[in-house]
Amino acid sequence: MDSMNQGSMMNEASGGSLPPGMTEEEALELQLELSKVEDEIQTLRHVLTAKERHAGDLKRRLGISPLAEFKNNISKGWQDVQSSNAYMRTSQTLGDLNHRVTSSNFYLTASATLEDISRSDAYKKTQETLSQASQMTSAAFSTMGSALRNRFGEMRALTYTNSPGNNYNMRHSLSMPAMRNSSTFKTFEDKLFVP
Repeated sequence: MDSMNQGSMMNEASGGSLPPGMTEEEALELQLELSKVEDEIQTLRHVLTAKERHAGDLKRRLGISPLAEFKNNISKGWQDVQSSNAYMRTSQTLGDLNHRVTSSNFYLTASATLEDISRSDAYKKTQETLSQASQMTSAAFSTMGSALRNRFGEMRALTYTNSPGNNYNMRHSLSMPAMRNSSTFKTFEDKLFVP
């Protein structure tokens, strides 16, 4: 290399000045080595891209979809997590904590108290009342549903029996006062508001 090229490389490498304690020859060697490393990096990027394309083609030919691969990676990752020391230590610590809590006097007292409450007459009466209310509500909604189905069936039959131009009867039957005064809704109201 001639001194002109060396000087231009020096200026590029150092931005016009050399770092303290470095000679021009050392800076030139480092610049040449940096250039070689950057060329190798570029070559490796091209090789990696070609290898990734080839691997993708092989996976496609084998029928390995990206979703299946993703699931497999997650499964493998979870297995790695479960076998890690940190996970095992955490799991053991939580198990010890659970054992200490469940064997503490406070937990045993609270557990016994809840068991006593569940055996009490007040709890049983409340449970029976709620159960009966649930059954009555369920029956009321079931009755209302069948009544509405019947009513809609009647309305549909009215639509087919009336002439296409005469829909007055159907429109009138859908109005709120007429529906509110119907036997279907009175039955529903009686079932819901039983004293």
